[in-house]
Amino acid sequence: MEYDAATMSPPPVKGRTFGRRRRFGDRIFSNLTLIFALVIVAILLGLVIVLNIEAAPSISKFGISFLGSSSWDVPKESFGALPAIYGTLLTSAIGVLIAVPISLGAAIFLVEMAPSWLRGPCSFLIEMLAAIPSVIIGLWGIYVLAPFMTPIERWLGGHLGFIPIFHGQVFGFSFLTAGVILTLMIIPIITAVSRDAIKAVPDHQREAMLALGATRWETIRRAVLPYCRSGLIGATILGLGRALGETMAVTMVIGNAYKLTPSLFSTGTTISSKIANEFGEASSGLFIASLVELALVLFGVTLLINVVARLLVWRLTAVKEAS
Repeated sequence: MEYDAATMSPPPVKGRTFGRRRRFGDRIFSNLTLIFALVIVAILLGLVIVLNIEAAPSISKFGISFLGSSSWDVPKESFGALPAIYGTLLTSAIGVLIAVPISLGAAIFLVEMAPSWLRGPCSFLIEMLAAIPSVIIGLWGIYVLAPFMTPIERWLGGHLGFIPIFHGQVFGFSFLTAGVILTLMIIPIITAVSRDAIKAVPDHQREAMLALGATRWETIRRAVLPYCRSGLIGATILGLGRALGETMAVTMVIGNAYKLTPSLFSTGTTISSKIANEFGEASSGLFIASLVELALVLFGVTLLINVVARLLVWRLTAVKEAS
């Protein structure tokens, strides 16, 4: 080995210098990604802190009774969130109950049964539905969906009126109409995520079932769907999260009446529609604080549902890996 005459030290090794530079770049990249992750956490914490600060007057005056009260009297400054929570959960449940079978069927068709020339255009059109602004869907709901739902609600009331949920006067603008419009808005999300989950199932799962003499439907039901069950649940939760927070389209077709009723034909409200309708008119500090507390309640409901869903997915994944 040759040594430098002045320093009597070996010359720098090129590979070693490259390794130091590479480790330095890795450290920079690692620190940057850590900063980005902390920024997201800071935004979330900042959002919660700001909502709590702005809602403090309402929280201190009403306490936990805010969640169970159905009063919303601005002159008397008496506010409660129960009708808005009820409307949010009801319309979201209607939307998910209708959307999940349709979305799952569409995803199965696109992955397992559709010819190649049809798969691409259908997937594109379904995803394009998610790009339509909600205000446009709301206008469509006013001029098309609400008149279309009116005879359907009358028929349901005439034949199933003995059931409380199908009893009442028909307006066309109702919980049921809002649930149907939410269905249209969450179908693209659930379909796209479910399609990706089904596509991720290895081919040997299908081939093994077919080799045992199973039909195509038996293969899908017993091999494909159980394998991607956690992904399908995740798709449903994503759709539910979109339904819980949807504002404009629901506001335009739900009727915006602040009341509790079992009838799906009745007008009602949701948390997001209540905030959208009244925040611009809010003047007193307690009124504004009550609307902000409604937003905090919606944030809590959405967070709780997502946490429960994540725990469920983890449990299903652990069971599948253990088996």
